[in-house]
Amino acid sequence: MTPHTTTGLTRPAATTAPPGPEAQAAAAPVETGAVASSTGTEVSAPAGMDAASADRTGTEVPAPPGTGVPAKASAPAGPRPVRAGSAGSARSAGSAGSAARSAALAVGRALRAVAVRSAAVLALIVLWETAPRAGLVDATFLPPISEVAVAWWELLGDGQLAEHARASLVRSFGGFGIAVAAAVPLGLLIGWYRPLADLLNPLLEVFRNTAALALLPVFVLLLGIGETSKVSIVVYACLWPVLLNTISAVRNADPTLVKLARSMDLSTLRLFQKVILPASVPVIFTGIRLAGAVSILVLVAAEMIGAKAGLGYLINASQFNFAIPQMYAGIITISAIGVAFNQLLVTLERRLSLWRVPTNG
Repeated sequence: MTPHTTTGLTRPAATTAPPGPEAQAAAAPVETGAVASSTGTEVSAPAGMDAASADRTGTEVPAPPGTGVPAKASAPAGPRPVRAGSAGSARSAGSAGSAARSAALAVGRALRAVAVRSAAVLALIVLWETAPRAGLVDATFLPPISEVAVAWWELLGDGQLAEHARASLVRSFGGFGIAVAAAVPLGLLIGWYRPLADLLNPLLEVFRNTAALALLPVFVLLLGIGETSKVSIVVYACLWPVLLNTISAVRNADPTLVKLARSMDLSTLRLFQKVILPASVPVIFTGIRLAGAVSILVLVAAEMIGAKAGLGYLINASQFNFAIPQMYAGIITISAIGVAFNQLLVTLERRLSLWRVPTNG
């Protein structure tokens, strides 16, 4: 036999039998991360490497002889990675929960505000309903509000309420529109040019202190008892609140803004357009809102004197016919129209005054 040389040493090579199944299993390499078989035998790392190093590096560890099952070194324990999809789902769920809470808080605040604003009206309705039924007032002259509601519904059903309301709205809104279209430009002109204001101021003081209803017979004599006199008295009554508030708004514009605009060499037209007019909008709309209320009040009084249709005529005719619930139904209709018209003007004012900083911060 030929000698076999290993690492510089010479020894005779012996003939050995083929290894058996157990030896093959013991010598077979195993994959990292597998645990020993159900025998519970602990897996040993190769020489020169401890078990922790074998686990970290993934070195194959042979199973001990006699187990018959290949084993893998156990992987080191550590935090489990979080999938990106799971994290995104959690964030989305959190955002949805926050949005739902914010919406619930907003709804709660809105309901609380509505309740606060409606408390006085609800108290008046309850008092109106209970006082006649309890005998505190005569139900003949102040019927319960439930009876008034029934009468209002009957007037609405037979078309009388719609007819009278339409006649009043055409007169009121027509006169109101004419007054605003004339008073706003005239007020801007008088407020901007001081000589013109000095010239017209005595005449303005005379007419603004003359009640519109005091001039109603004059309008009837000059213009007749038809629609022209009624629209004209509404124009006259609505003209002065808008005109005087417009003049005051232009005169009381912020002088600091005016000086700043002049220092930037703005022309008179640009100064008026960019500074004076926007600063005057809130005060002008205050006069417009006052004119809106005056237009309805004066018209109702004018319709009571001479008219064949309108809410004022309905109220006056119901009084003469002793139809008290119908009379109160007409009064409630006028109040509802006034409130709705005022809210419309407030909304329009907010749209035109978006540049203003809220006073509540």
